[in-house]
Amino acid sequence: MKVDLLIQNGWVYRTYRQCFEQADIAIVGEKFYDISPASCYEADSVVDAKGKYIIPGLIDIHMHIESSMTFPGEFSAAVLPFGVTTVVADPHEIANVFGLEGIKSFLSQKTKLDIFYGIPSCVPSTSPELETSGGIIGEAEVMELLQDDRVLCLGEVMNDTDLLSDEDTLIKRIVALCKKEDRNLRIEGHCPALTKEELAAFIGSGVDADHTQQTPESVLEKTDMGMFLELQKKSLTPEVIQAVVTNNLYENIALVTDDTMPDYLANGHLNKILSLAVECGMPIEKAIYCGTFTPARRMGLHDRGMIAPGKLADFAIYDNLTNFEPVSVYKNGMQYTKEANIEKAAFPDHFYQSVKCRLALPSDFNLNRCEIEEGTAIVNVMQVQSFGTRIRHVKREIPVKGGSLRWQEAGLCLAVVYERYGKTGDVAYGLVEHGFKLKGAVATTWSHDSHNLLVLGNSVKDMVLAQNQIVHMQGGYVTASNSKVTSSASLPVGGILWDGSLTTLSEELSGVRSEIEVMGYENSNVIMSISTLTLLVSPELKLSDKGLFDVRTKRKVPLVERYNPS
Repeated sequence: MKVDLLIQNGWVYRTYRQCFEQADIAIVGEKFYDISPASCYEADSVVDAKGKYIIPGLIDIHMHIESSMTFPGEFSAAVLPFGVTTVVADPHEIANVFGLEGIKSFLSQKTKLDIFYGIPSCVPSTSPELETSGGIIGEAEVMELLQDDRVLCLGEVMNDTDLLSDEDTLIKRIVALCKKEDRNLRIEGHCPALTKEELAAFIGSGVDADHTQQTPESVLEKTDMGMFLELQKKSLTPEVIQAVVTNNLYENIALVTDDTMPDYLANGHLNKILSLAVECGMPIEKAIYCGTFTPARRMGLHDRGMIAPGKLADFAIYDNLTNFEPVSVYKNGMQYTKEANIEKAAFPDHFYQSVKCRLALPSDFNLNRCEIEEGTAIVNVMQVQSFGTRIRHVKREIPVKGGSLRWQEAGLCLAVVYERYGKTGDVAYGLVEHGFKLKGAVATTWSHDSHNLLVLGNSVKDMVLAQNQIVHMQGGYVTASNSKVTSSASLPVGGILWDGSLTTLSEELSGVRSEIEVMGYENSNVIMSISTLTLLVSPELKLSDKGLFDVRTKRKVPLVERYNPS
């Protein structure tokens, strides 16, 4: 028999045995036809893969295209060369800005990468009473999206408070709608702080996966309760991997990216996650299994995830597996070559005019409405950690002079959120502490999940300058220091996306990242750490345009706990 393509002499990954075996691969059209130790097929094209490794295309089932601040076409061209052939994207960032219209703008864009979607379950992440978003996803929007075959799951359910409530809540109704579907729709979760009875109730409601930061203890507790875990970078520690390896939990594990910044995306995607898992102690064959087969099975993608007859011929060839960087990638049986011209992103004109808040004034950053003239105040503070995005809720005593909170004298930074959709004009304040003294200011509209305009800094002049620049740019990231804008990355599409080349965006954001670090901000990912100061579903204390909120209880927290007159 004559086949279209024959890959000879390669070390082929055998999924069910999780090992490599020398074999030939015969491909007809878009699918694998046969895998045998020594084939006798004629072929239109023959590739000698002697000494090379061949593994299925990588499948990332929990990620957000918007985290790379780009559009589907550019994202596709970025990740395919890294051996990633399928993703399941949760477009809740674009949904928070433009609702269903934003999701449809992604669905309408054609890519060589197979992009499936999750329905954003929590838009906004909590409720309109706690934060203002540009769009809202309700039951009607969910019902419409359920009609699209590219929808494979309900995206991460974050509002555990409403899900576990005795009340009839929107998220409970959305989960119920998805559970009625007759195509085994998966329900993904976000539960970093749940344990014991609350975790059991969360899983019992139908939400049986979690992608948030894990510990060895949470890995065992959640998998014992039947939860599927999607391990992203911040969960990949030697201790967590040891828990997986010791307890042989590979069937319950997938490796995912969740968020990949554009300046990181230029150097790798899911392949980097596999490499890190191996570095932390996971056997190579197991890492491949958790980056190909278990994610495919989780999402019901039975036509891919392994090299076997009848499956889609998505695979990559590697000289070695030390860093999972392929020498060639095949999608649907065809070798992928970098597109010379990526189709320009197609977004409506009004997507470019979405930042509708006023320009900041110096008076915005003077906290001069204290109940006392002189003394001290006990304030609630967001304490940034050096690793990850979790924020600790701490209390600090700071001076009050002339009726003003002297947050700068106390070595704190001020975070201010401006409602940017032209709905309320609200402005809210929070104080931030870390082992640093940020010298200058950062402003951004890429602030999860509602993407209002966030300003963080310790210099009033620089905070005004950075905020004003963001409004004029119609969104992005800006740093300012010594009364000058020192770096910027433009995100004009909804204030969260760049519609040009990834190379340009990567260079701009890398400059922003460097400037933030030079100004004294320390974190394993300074961009995401700042951008999640407004994420009301990530522990412990966060700030929205409505004020400070305790993430667990969803109760409003006052900036000043009490005053102590002198």
